[in-house]
Amino acid sequence: AAAAAAAAGRADPRGRRVGTGATMTAPAVEEVQCGGEGAGEMAKQYVPSEVEERLYAWWEEKGYFKPAADNGKQCFVLSMPPPNVTGRLHMGHAMFVALEDIMARFHRMRGHPTLWLPGTDHAGIATQMLVEKHLKAKGVDRLEIGREAFLERVWEWKEEYGGAITSQIRRLGASCDWSREKFTLDPDLCEAVTEAFVTLYDRGLIYRGEYMVNWSPSLGTAVSDLEVDYTDEAGSLYFFSYPLADGSGSIPVATTRPETILG
Repeated sequence: AAAAAAAAGRADPRGRRVGTGATMTAPAVEEVQCGGEGAGEMAKQYVPSEVEERLYAWWEEKGYFKPAADNGKQCFVLSMPPPNVTGRLHMGHAMFVALEDIMARFHRMRGHPTLWLPGTDHAGIATQMLVEKHLKAKGVDRLEIGREAFLERVWEWKEEYGGAITSQIRRLGASCDWSREKFTLDPDLCEAVTEAFVTLYDRGLIYRGEYMVNWSPSLGTAVSDLEVDYTDEAGSLYFFSYPLADGSGSIPVATTRPETILG
């Protein structure tokens, strides 16, 4: 109960919670229902699965992660770097969740209305690869079914497999406000991204140019470095010399990519 009260605000010795814009009676220990069968006997070792999920569900149900409605205090807001909606938890996620959770809980305990905004990224190329592999296993090609039908399959895939990463973040105890969860393809976010890029382009801060990409012949699009399978292959080392302007000699250079010599 003390941990739950700390997530929502700071508890004083008299059982009142302060620092959330209101004075409330802290919940009784019995309300958490941490004990199960054989609760009268202390377990020999701590079993997270028997405690943490139930306690976290209680925190979320009681709204302890929602910002307090107090316009008179300085608020604290941070957005979660959205993990891929079809991804799985890795060490990078665990690191940022731990650090951001510390900041969110710290500001709640200081009495600031605190919002930690969660969300997921559509991860277009990665999701496309997964859906295509799924379709190929059934003997279906995305070019044969057409764009609209393929998009429907992608949305079906997102609905079926998109909740795994958020469930895992919950299991880490992240104190974010899930009632405000966002997805990068939500209409309001799409509009905000379009406005941001158009504004940056109009101000001359971004431009569209040519650069080296990882091209996938099967997908017909560029893919990120994360989707590239690297292999070791025998290559050649090319030697050439850049002559000095005064004719006094040259500077020898070696490279495995001779196409860069003239660039």
